[in-house]
Amino acid sequence: MPDRSFRLMLLLALLGLGLFVAHLLIGPVPIGIPDVLGSLFGHDGDPGLRRIVLEVRLPEAITALCAGGGLAVCGLLMQTLFRNPLAGPSVLGISSGASLGVALLLLAGPLWGIVGSAPDLAVIIGAFSGAMVVLVLIMVADRRMGDGVALLIVGLMIGYLCSALISVLQVASSEAALKGFVLWGMGSFGDVILARLPWLVLPVLAGISIALFLVKPLNALLLGADYAASQGVSVRPVRRWIMWTTGLLAGVITAFCGPIAFLGLATPHVARGLCRTSDHRVLMPVSILCGALLGLACGLVVKWPGLGEGIPLNAVTSLMGAPVVAWILLSGNRWARTA
Repeated sequence: MPDRSFRLMLLLALLGLGLFVAHLLIGPVPIGIPDVLGSLFGHDGDPGLRRIVLEVRLPEAITALCAGGGLAVCGLLMQTLFRNPLAGPSVLGISSGASLGVALLLLAGPLWGIVGSAPDLAVIIGAFSGAMVVLVLIMVADRRMGDGVALLIVGLMIGYLCSALISVLQVASSEAALKGFVLWGMGSFGDVILARLPWLVLPVLAGISIALFLVKPLNALLLGADYAASQGVSVRPVRRWIMWTTGLLAGVITAFCGPIAFLGLATPHVARGLCRTSDHRVLMPVSILCGALLGLACGLVVKWPGLGEGIPLNAVTSLMGAPVVAWILLSGNRWARTA
């Protein structure tokens, strides 16, 4: 690995560490570094501050880090697989499937007498189930067609179908149920409690690990499936691994955090601009670090003192990500063309 790439990764890691620590310090209740260290390492201190650090701020910081890094991997995998700089985690319809699962639970559940007020765990299960159903449909379509462009179209059509069904459910739902669904759709890093954190962290780590093992075939896929096959890459199994990995990451993150906009789409382009290469041996870890850093930064903006609870997470991610997408469309830069 070139020295420049190593220094870049080290710098990003240090910035991410700084933002992670800031997550523990900053909030409606200011907490100093000694109190944070005492809470983390079990020293005597204010039990109220200890509870805030361990049960609120630490899970939120870890969630932001995992969601940002995981979505960045999803975006990079999709952009490489489809050779499309505007592909992202939502391109296969997996996020839409998760949204439909939550809509069926929150909006249609009370109508059918299934739930009166869905608990958080039920929402997580509904979102993940919806994402996995869509992923299975995508895998069946891939087995029948085996064409990347057709698969991309199928994913988009599934996304449109899910959105249409959600619109129908919204019209028929009560005001309280609709409010709950809209709030979930705004996205949040602060809804994951400490006891459920492993159910987010472990699948994300598994997905990222698989993606890191795929860097060599991903480099071959940059020049197309035919070239990759000529280099000895088993294109169809690799494509399925990519889709399963994307589905796992996007499904789990959407289930716990809601549909997070733009992070997965924009982060790989930020990483390309920083490392100035499309070699996935460098681009993959840089994308993970950039995604984690951006996730932490967005979460910090949302919880910044004085801003209150009025800024949705997706508003912040969109304000950061939309200019990047516009830059991709208008500049025609070489990093976008190599995606």
